[in-house]
Amino acid sequence: MTYTNVLFVCHGNICRSPLGEFVFRDMVEKAGRTATIKTESCGISGCHQGECVDRRSAGQLSLHGISCSGKRARKLVDGDFEDFQYIACMDKDNLDWVLDMAPRDCKAEIRLLLDYCGGGEVDDPYYTGDFEKAYRDVERGCRALLERILSEESE
Repeated sequence: MTYTNVLFVCHGNICRSPLGEFVFRDMVEKAGRTATIKTESCGISGCHQGECVDRRSAGQLSLHGISCSGKRARKLVDGDFEDFQYIACMDKDNLDWVLDMAPRDCKAEIRLLLDYCGGGEVDDPYYTGDFEKAYRDVERGCRALLERILSEESE
């Protein structure tokens, strides 16, 4: 069985990318596709390595009935470029960093998450304090990314 693997990336893997991982996972589960679509998240920096999801992001997830229990921050590693077909970055700085790190023969589609639904960046709520907006933006991007994956699988 082949899997579609999706990786969400932000700076430290405690706010935006965990939102992506768990919102997307919830959508995949509701679509009945957990057997074929897998997801994770990471950060470009190891500054929060091993830490739990920021309580404010976890709170947004909880408001929507989604748990992120057990998630620990991790840093992007070279193997991620082989393991994931889609790498969805939260902002342009994350995207530039990931593109610089990607090997020349990388086959993963590396884009901004919001490129799947019209473009833009997911503002970092760690600094803006607007975790609700980050959740809404991530949800919109995840919905469009899942639609894209499902349409490609049906071709």
